[in-house]
Amino acid sequence: MILYYNREGIGDTLILYLKEGGKQTFQSKGEVTRIYDIGTDETLGFNFSNASQFLDVHTAGQVKPDEQLIDALNKKLVDCGLEPELPHDLQPLIVSGHVLDLEEHPDSDHMHVCRVDCGNEILQIVCGAPNIDKDQKVVVAKLGALMPNGTIIRPTVLRGISSDGMICSARELDLPNAPQKRGILVLDPGTETGQDFYTLVVQKMHASH
Repeated sequence: MILYYNREGIGDTLILYLKEGGKQTFQSKGEVTRIYDIGTDETLGFNFSNASQFLDVHTAGQVKPDEQLIDALNKKLVDCGLEPELPHDLQPLIVSGHVLDLEEHPDSDHMHVCRVDCGNEILQIVCGAPNIDKDQKVVVAKLGALMPNGTIIRPTVLRGISSDGMICSARELDLPNAPQKRGILVLDPGTETGQDFYTLVVQKMHASH
C-alpha cells in the first residue's frame, strides 16, 4: 500500500495505491473515488478528496501510514458506502538488508544474483552495482515500494533471472549530497537487518546533533 499527497501539485487529494490491475475504471461516492479492475472487480486504489482532514497540509510526497490514519480512512470508506478494506499491514518497504551471498549472473559480465536477508524474508535480487559484495548491509526497496522519483518497484526478470526488489544507491534514495557515480549505498556493518531505512536516517540525524 502506497499513499501520496502533494497539495501544491495535485490539490487536496490523498492518492492510495494498493495493487496493479488490468483495465481500470472508477466509481465516486462522496469524497472517495474507488479505482478497480473491470474484469475482477478488485480494488486497485482510492483517491480521498479533502484529505487535509486527515493530513498536515504541509505534507508533500509519500505518506507513511499509521494505525490512526488507516482507521480514519476506513471510516471514511464506510461513511461513503464503501467497504473498509484498507489493511493494517504497516511493514516498511524500504529497509536495511544483509547480503547473505552472491554469484555472477550467468548471462552478464557485470551483474550479480544476490540473496538478501530483509529481516522477515530473504529476497533474490539481481544487482549491477560495481561495489556489491557478500556480507554488506545495504538498503533494499522491496516489491511495491515507491521511490522518490515516482518509480514503483515491481518483479522483474533480468536476462532470464528473476529479481524481487532493488538494492539502492544514495542517488536513488534521493539523499543529500549523494554521489552521482554508480554504486550502492553501503550501511554500517552494525545496522540491524530489516529496519525501516527512513527511521534509520532520522535516528542518524538526531545522533549527529
